[in-house]
Amino acid sequence: MQQKTKLYLVLSLPIQFMIIKILSFFPEFIERYYSDGLYQYISKSLRYVFGALPFSFGDIGYLVLLLLLIRFLMKSLFKKENRSWKKIGLEIGSNLAIIYAVFHLFWGLNYYRLPLHRVLVLDDTYTTEELIRVTEKLISQANEIHSKIEVNDSIAIVMPYTKAEIFKETRYVYHELSRKYTQLKYEPSSIKTSLLSIPLTYMGFSGYLNPITNEAQVNALILDYKSPTTSCHEEAHQLGFAKENEANFIAAIATMEYENLYYQYSGTTFALKFCLNDLYFKDEEKAICLIEKLRPGIRMNYREVNEFWDRYENPLEPIFKTTYDNYLKANNQPKGIETYSYVVALLVNYFK
Repeated sequence: MQQKTKLYLVLSLPIQFMIIKILSFFPEFIERYYSDGLYQYISKSLRYVFGALPFSFGDIGYLVLLLLLIRFLMKSLFKKENRSWKKIGLEIGSNLAIIYAVFHLFWGLNYYRLPLHRVLVLDDTYTTEELIRVTEKLISQANEIHSKIEVNDSIAIVMPYTKAEIFKETRYVYHELSRKYTQLKYEPSSIKTSLLSIPLTYMGFSGYLNPITNEAQVNALILDYKSPTTSCHEEAHQLGFAKENEANFIAAIATMEYENLYYQYSGTTFALKFCLNDLYFKDEEKAICLIEKLRPGIRMNYREVNEFWDRYENPLEPIFKTTYDNYLKANNQPKGIETYSYVVALLVNYFK
């Protein structure tokens, strides 16, 4: 009987693929009935359950799954009475079917919702001239905020808050933003530092959302000045905005619009980097000229971030990045990790 159940689960995989593929052609349906409907109840319930825990339940779950996988492989490959490859295949396939179904039910269908520019009623195209104007605006803004925090223009900004304090404050960040966009109301909260921060750093990631427990995880090792935007990015995922470029945009405007200067600085420099990267591909000379207008302290903050990731560079990082890039492409993000243009389109039209 157990073997029959596993066989049915394996046979359900291609059916699940087909259902997801068909649903992907109806983003309005997913937006209305899943992202703005069923998902909101699932997400809030999970955040109420796991949000109060002082540790990451999801991280512990991943460690347990890893140990179970190792145990399964050891038993399958080295036990004297080896199980047949058919039984091993059924075991793996049935588990994959369950994971695939739970992933899409609990969070993954958000990849196929309406694009964010339609949800927030923004255009999604822009000219190079518009990009230059917004980049100049952000440079002026960043310089002004830096000067208000630090008189010496050559000193990098240091965040005066702990990550726990930043997590607590992000509730108010989203509260302010929800006055303008009601879809971005964030309550209850479930964000914490990851127990897997060291491997996350070597993999090159600042944080992640656990799609099963709906816990937002922030890498405990990243620079504190990056924590506001990283936290808001992962919380945007919790709100159902699955695509990386959309979560980046939400994190940028959430922190830029907040009253706290340190959050404004984190958000403005975050948004500015996307614009400068995009402009560099379109007009390298102009981008270099604009970078020179930044206060040296801001450029030092950018260097600190690059140096941080350089310290953890390793031969396996490109493999993890490629794997994640392919994961994004498989989930309705054709450009994978390199999604600057859409973030910039949202930013340009937001300011416009």
